[in-house]
Amino acid sequence: MSEYARQPLSTGQRRQLLKQRRQAAQRQVRQQSESLKQHHRPSQKSLLTQRRMYLSAQSSGESLSSLRTQRSSRDNPTAVLNTPLSATFSRNEQLTSINQNTIETSRRSSIKPLRKNRRPPRKSSWIKNLLRLTFLGLGISAMTGTAIALLHPTPPSGTFAASKVKGQNQANGLDKPLAGLDATPASFSSVTTLPVLNPEKELKDVKVKIQALASAQKDLVAGMFFYNPETGTYIDMGGDKAFSAASTIKIPILIAFFQAVDAGQVRLDETLVMRKDLVATESGVMQYQPVGTKFSALETADYMITISDNTATNMLIDRLGGIAALNQRFQSWGLHQINLRNLLPDLPGTNTVTPKDLSTLMLKIGQGDLLTPRSRDLALDIMRRTVTKTLLPPGLGEGSTISHKTGDIASVVGDSGLIGMPNGQRYVATIFVKRPHNDPRAQELIRQISKVSYQALSAASRSAHPATTTAQALPQSSQ
Repeated sequence: MSEYARQPLSTGQRRQLLKQRRQAAQRQVRQQSESLKQHHRPSQKSLLTQRRMYLSAQSSGESLSSLRTQRSSRDNPTAVLNTPLSATFSRNEQLTSINQNTIETSRRSSIKPLRKNRRPPRKSSWIKNLLRLTFLGLGISAMTGTAIALLHPTPPSGTFAASKVKGQNQANGLDKPLAGLDATPASFSSVTTLPVLNPEKELKDVKVKIQALASAQKDLVAGMFFYNPETGTYIDMGGDKAFSAASTIKIPILIAFFQAVDAGQVRLDETLVMRKDLVATESGVMQYQPVGTKFSALETADYMITISDNTATNMLIDRLGGIAALNQRFQSWGLHQINLRNLLPDLPGTNTVTPKDLSTLMLKIGQGDLLTPRSRDLALDIMRRTVTKTLLPPGLGEGSTISHKTGDIASVVGDSGLIGMPNGQRYVATIFVKRPHNDPRAQELIRQISKVSYQALSAASRSAHPATTTAQALPQSSQ
């Protein structure tokens, strides 16, 4: 130690020495601070980085105080020198933790969490490959079946099954084509014309009797056409005169429906929805169902004929393309006097037909010219189950059968059908009677004319084939 140092210092000297040392230390600190500020001045990029770290830490639930400490340390380098070394390490660890949490949060948000208890994928086995091939085969079979069904639709099982219908038709003698006309394949261009009628075959005596029955009823105007293609005998009284069709217009609509089925345009099991604008009053039960009720196409056709449901008729008219499309179809058949003008119920009677055109249509249905055999059988079966049997049927003899459709509005009443006689022969019959408002005499006149015509046509068929017995004429029922 120097001599100067060993000498005791006065109080003033000590104060002066401490002041000099303090000033020297302050100068050193200021120099270091200026140096740090020049090297650590925060840029715009660093401020954005700090902002992102702040938001990430806030979303991950980290303490914001650590970020404030970190930011203050960056903005004030002097605080770094005055901060203990342990605190500096603690802030670095917090910053590292925040960065790791931010990275982890971002990674988790971009990756969809796995379901619990999810098994790791297994390697394909020969069993799995076999199952795949099996399902592939089933899929191809289903698509093939659908394509076949679209081209050749089949009716659903039950009352309308084709096999049952065929058996019923064989039992009733309705399975063979009508004689006198060539059976041609069903097509849209089939022309339904009658063969040339032989005037000598007209049952004139019966016609006179029928005219007398009609003349006896004042204000009733009858028109009719009856024809047996096997014998050529017929009765024509006003057959070309137009009458209000009433519900007999449903016969050509039914045939147009089955033609569309044969063409693959409609499926028997497809669903038809009852819309509000198609709901019709008067006849039928579908009108009492809620709007939106669904029916199969075959069920709708059945209701249209068997219980003469007007709503069902309107649904089929709509499904077949509307009134204009159906009239065009009727024209293609060569039946120019069948005109559909309004949806049902057509109480004013604007839809018109002639007795001869309806009889011709029934003749062609039985012949199979317009429909495939299956559709023909279905159509005749539906018409055979018509509920109203108060017009033509009461005049028929025992053992006869009839597939028909009636029509009844205030101004006219009528019936048209294909009648099978016990000897196996068949004839077509259509009759209309104009009347005063709901006059019941019209129904009674139709029953009388049906009886007279049946007796005459049946006698003519027996005289034409005297050796034919009932047992020989009826085909054997299928077991």
